[in-house]
Amino acid sequence: MSGRVANCPSCGAPVKFLWSSAVQTTCEFCRSILVRHDVDLTKVGEVADLPRDGSPIQIGTEGTHRNKDFLVTGRIIYEYDDGSWNEWHLIFTDGSSGWLSDAQLEYAVSYLFTTPVKLAPEESLSPESRFEWDGAVYQVTSITKANYAGVQGELPFEYWDKIKVRFVDLRTVDARFATIDYSENPPLVFLGEAIEFEDLKLKNLREFEGWPK
Repeated sequence: MSGRVANCPSCGAPVKFLWSSAVQTTCEFCRSILVRHDVDLTKVGEVADLPRDGSPIQIGTEGTHRNKDFLVTGRIIYEYDDGSWNEWHLIFTDGSSGWLSDAQLEYAVSYLFTTPVKLAPEESLSPESRFEWDGAVYQVTSITKANYAGVQGELPFEYWDKIKVRFVDLRTVDARFATIDYSENPPLVFLGEAIEFEDLKLKNLREFEGWPK
């Protein structure tokens, strides 16, 4: 379905898919949130006004991580006490997917940890809590309570009816990181690493007034 065009069931506008396995997308014209069932689209909600942000990343941005090229196909936006951040959905040329966290000029790439794990309830965790995943020991560093602020573009799952979300961040001694998403049941674990903006080799970035051409 890559590159395929369907019609928005709300306004009839063309909806072009960048990624063949997208489960959810948004209509650029009427801002409907659309869920795909095979080749049919169903409207499940509407995108509220998205918060302003100064990120140079946008849907359609391309880059590289671990010598694999990727395309940005969508994002989830969160707000919390210290501001907001984007979780950009990435599709790699080998068909795998990942996430690019974009928060106040700090960037990290993570991947869903698919090995089944048993997790303690969020309220039982403390800074001394540790987990061992994929041969590394991760220790809790922070627990963030955030507000879901919106979605844009294509995602690998339905994600449109959230209000409050809870994330637990963890680190290893060699600077790797993990995030537990307690807004899902069962919770999801993502493993990743911080990365410098320049190392992502991004292109097709969003342009701002005053930037050099």
